[in-house]
Amino acid sequence: MGLWHTYASLAYLAVFLGVCGHASTEFVAVLSGVSGPELSVWRFVLGGLGLVLLSLLFPASRDLTVPFRTHGMRLVWLSILGITVGYLLFHWSLDFATVPQVATVVTTIPIFVGLANLVINKQPFTGAKIISGLCAMIGVALLITDGYLAKLAGVGENLIGIFMVMGCAGVVAAYTVLVRPIIVEYGALRITAITMSIGAVGLWLVVGLFWNIWVNPFTLFDRPSSQVASLLTIAVWNTTITQFLWIGGLAAVPDITRGSYLFFLKPVIAAFLAVLFLSQKLTAWQVLAIAVICASVLVEVLWARLFPTKQPASS
Repeated sequence: MGLWHTYASLAYLAVFLGVCGHASTEFVAVLSGVSGPELSVWRFVLGGLGLVLLSLLFPASRDLTVPFRTHGMRLVWLSILGITVGYLLFHWSLDFATVPQVATVVTTIPIFVGLANLVINKQPFTGAKIISGLCAMIGVALLITDGYLAKLAGVGENLIGIFMVMGCAGVVAAYTVLVRPIIVEYGALRITAITMSIGAVGLWLVVGLFWNIWVNPFTLFDRPSSQVASLLTIAVWNTTITQFLWIGGLAAVPDITRGSYLFFLKPVIAAFLAVLFLSQKLTAWQVLAIAVICASVLVEVLWARLFPTKQPASS
């Protein structure tokens, strides 16, 4: 964590690698063949365990009880907000919407991060962030109006999934901003392991109570080998490694809003995987939405060069 703070470029690289991990989540989730609510439990029970084991390997993060002495209840409710609620909505949305739709809409997370950062930390939006955010909002609007509003009188399942994943984006963004001070104090690995584990317990209870699906991790290898491979992939790569890089990187970058804008690259990778491996087709509107959202990343990167800040003249 200290190394990431010393070298900002490493922090941004960690965020980017985290985005790559996030980008394949929907793809692996669909391949698993497990329903969204149940999959969310498998993912965070196994992935949270992986984070705990990873944390125990390093002396600096080995004591998982220390953060509870100063932030006990805060850690609990942040875990419920960001993990239990956020990722239940995320995986459940895949039962209604397609991979490109979910991957594109979830890129609104940086917008919500910026808004949460403005409200909580009073950090204003710069011109680049405003334009980037507007690009992303336009892209999402294009996606939502891709013929699905007309289905409101009928099925409208895609729209339900889109609204679910927008709810996920809002709560995950709030969690990301609110947990940052605790991560800075105790380290990304330790706090990520704690919040993922608590959130996993919450998911296990919610899915058990409301869906009557009581996941038993000890039955993992009783499943078909292809399903076991998918569940382990989404737990180890898409959760243990990805969450550590994403949350830890965002906590270390100089500008959390700018760092989170790398998330806008997610739909391109996810759409490519969906077309290549899931045989899902992109509509013209979806291609346009992805292009508009990705353009926002270029705005953020090139803004300083196009509109350099004038330095005050020395006296």
